[in-house]
Amino acid sequence: MRQEHHHPSGQPNRQQKNGTSLNQETAGNTTRRARVSAAFTIASPFFRQYLLRIFFGFLSLFGVNLLQLWIPRITKRAVDGLQTGSVTQDDLLRYGAVIVTLALAIALFRFSWRYLILGFSRLLEKDLRNKLFSHLLTLDRLFFHRRTTGEIMALASNDLAAVQMACGMGLIAFADAVFMSLATLGFMIYIHPTLTVIAISPMPVLAILTKLLSARLHLRFTKVQEQFSRLTEFARASLASIRLIKAYTQESSQTEHFDSLGRTYIRYNLSLAVVQGTLFPVAGFIANISLLLVIFFGGRLTITGAITIGDFVAFISYLFMLTWPMMALGWVANLLQRGATSLGRLQDVFEARPVLQDPTVASPLPKALKHISVRGLTFSYPGQSEPALRQLTADLGPGITGLIGRTGSGKTTLCHLLARLYPVDDGTIYWDRVDVNRLPLATVRAQIAYVPQDVTLFADTINANIAMGRADADQSQIEAAAKTAAIHDEIMAMPDGYQTRIGERGIQISGGQRQRIALARALLLDRPLVIIDDGLSAVDMQTEHTIIRALASYLRDRTCLIVSHRVAPLTDAGEILVMDHGRIVARGTHTSLMGQNEFYATIYNFQTTAGGYGKELA
Repeated sequence: MRQEHHHPSGQPNRQQKNGTSLNQETAGNTTRRARVSAAFTIASPFFRQYLLRIFFGFLSLFGVNLLQLWIPRITKRAVDGLQTGSVTQDDLLRYGAVIVTLALAIALFRFSWRYLILGFSRLLEKDLRNKLFSHLLTLDRLFFHRRTTGEIMALASNDLAAVQMACGMGLIAFADAVFMSLATLGFMIYIHPTLTVIAISPMPVLAILTKLLSARLHLRFTKVQEQFSRLTEFARASLASIRLIKAYTQESSQTEHFDSLGRTYIRYNLSLAVVQGTLFPVAGFIANISLLLVIFFGGRLTITGAITIGDFVAFISYLFMLTWPMMALGWVANLLQRGATSLGRLQDVFEARPVLQDPTVASPLPKALKHISVRGLTFSYPGQSEPALRQLTADLGPGITGLIGRTGSGKTTLCHLLARLYPVDDGTIYWDRVDVNRLPLATVRAQIAYVPQDVTLFADTINANIAMGRADADQSQIEAAAKTAAIHDEIMAMPDGYQTRIGERGIQISGGQRQRIALARALLLDRPLVIIDDGLSAVDMQTEHTIIRALASYLRDRTCLIVSHRVAPLTDAGEILVMDHGRIVARGTHTSLMGQNEFYATIYNFQTTAGGYGKELA
């Protein structure tokens, strides 16, 4: 353990503490700079893609600046001509015509850079959003265990908007400020170098202040974005669970919690506004000090004849042009810091990689999947010390295999691993003697039709939900799958039949109907391996029995694993596996298990008696 050195007074060594804090701050700044540098690599390919558009956009921007810089020179000539009496009315009209022509050219160039550069920033936002969405689709469940939906929604909205502003108005203002500052200083030095030095003498104060506040701006904006993620996630979760909230009369509680999150969000924004609000007025204050110095010293130079009145008027005009970059510096720093922070948050997502990876050298897929072997499979979920599966061994062949067991015995985990949703060790799962880790993920998943416990339906028609995996399926194929899932008649009884819209998550239909539509969707895929993980728990036992019998003929020569908490509907399965504590403890037909396995026989008898009929396995 580190020990502190103390002075006789008992106080810690202040020099050591300050040195430690300084080192930590320096390390933090270095890390932040590295993160920002890495984050900007995300956007660099898009800058190269739209390079020509950006080039002509900035060319138009610099054209506007050059024309604006020339106007004070014309004003100087007119004022000096009036002072000496050498200018005529025709000369003034000519000067006026030149200024109007320059103004029209400025308007044209200004429209061009707005269309080209701001248009680029919108294209960049669109491309980044598409890249983000595509990348999210490649990630596996472990990533979504760590990230909330609200956080991802915030990235796709607030953070991308911040990047768009930084790469649009931020870059424009930055380039404009740099160009105008240098060009304006050149014209001012041409008029009077000493007066220029006096005019810009207060500016280092602004540069130092901007450097000090930019780090705070970054940290506070990060807190704002993170709080917005929490706010978005809470709103999403509340709307998704609206029926439960109403059933438990939690409207007031949810409103109070949402209000608390909103107040925190406002507090973070106000904290950010303190930094933002400091930069802009200080920049304006320093600009006005410069103006005061120019009026005082420049006026004296004009009185003594060191510069002409025209030079003085032109110098004041150039100072006003220089004032905008000075005042914009804080705003530009704000935009760029926001954009860098948001790019850093996006970078964290883009750096995420799925745990499941394709093999370096892939084996060919078996021509006809006939047999799946599980050998000594042990699996633990991340963060859990106890394994969900323990040295599990099983064989699945053509036909229907039933899987039963107590809650928590590992049935769903086995389904997840067979569906390749989590990684497994080499030599634990084989497809026709080929290690599943030697097969490409997409190829394996394309052979599986999976019906999970939690059914997912979309706010679309029943037809579209069933045909989700096969957009080319015709109506007769869709209806055939629905008939096998025992849902066709109920669909036809609805007002719009298969064109009935079922609302978000199928809220307008019952739980049993949702499950059977999901089953029809899986059957329509016509794949060699079908996994139904308790996907019929919301239908009555007789309907479940009917569906399983229909599946026997529909899935002929295919492998089907059905998990159920109810034993009776599985009595016609070719083989039934009994799980307990992550292992297969018994296997066989219904008849053999009734005579050999006391647990199976007890559950079956309990569920089929008058008192326990239809009850699920606890």
